[in-house]
Amino acid sequence: MLYYKADIGVIGGSGLYELYPDVKKIDVDTPYGKTSDAISLVTVGDKKVAFMPRHGKDHTLNPSEINYRANIDAFAQLGIRALISPCCVGSLRPEIAPGDFVVTDQFINMTSGRKDTFNESPNVVHLSSADPYDPGLRQIALEEAEKLGIKTHDGGTVVVVNGPRFSTRAESRMFAMMGADVVNMTQYPEGYLCLEKGIPVVNIALITDYDAGLEGRPDIKPVQAEDVVRVLEDNNDRVKQLIFKMIERI
Repeated sequence: MLYYKADIGVIGGSGLYELYPDVKKIDVDTPYGKTSDAISLVTVGDKKVAFMPRHGKDHTLNPSEINYRANIDAFAQLGIRALISPCCVGSLRPEIAPGDFVVTDQFINMTSGRKDTFNESPNVVHLSSADPYDPGLRQIALEEAEKLGIKTHDGGTVVVVNGPRFSTRAESRMFAMMGADVVNMTQYPEGYLCLEKGIPVVNIALITDYDAGLEGRPDIKPVQAEDVVRVLEDNNDRVKQLIFKMIERI
């Protein structure tokens, strides 16, 4: 039995490798192997918060190398009652611009080869994932983002690809035709595994780029890694501010 407990979990995406510099770090053993990194435990107000960098503290794991099952199992062992899952995404819509936030409400899985369920034989369970993100947490995120003056889009479909490469123009066009609004590399199976563990989860997507450019918009160029880094540096503080405001509310 795990000695430590936490109320809320936060899993940091690219550029978000810590919430506080001075924290207690613990390793959590799981039946699924090692987590991306040690979990940092910190008290925020009257809440115990557990934080883990999704890609490792030095960004050493590409999206398909992340042990999603171990990460979510570790949070479940800590007893968290909500998971805040920020990430970086590319936009497929001209009205969703770099620097905007999207509180997504749907995902489309285009990944392959990822271990994406805790329910393995003989424990076969068919779980609905019609509405993968928690509506109550989504509402808190939207309200607190508005108070902070952050341009935030209510709802959106994230299509999840293997990575680490960015999309071709044809793929980007296809994703938009499928009804996706943004592109990401990590939201699946992370969000779905939370459903299997009964952990309410919310995704806050920071728009860093326009994926492979937009159809009919020659002025919008395909994403380059340096573009993502620049937007991340400009917006990391806003992501943290929103997370802390949400923690107060949850």
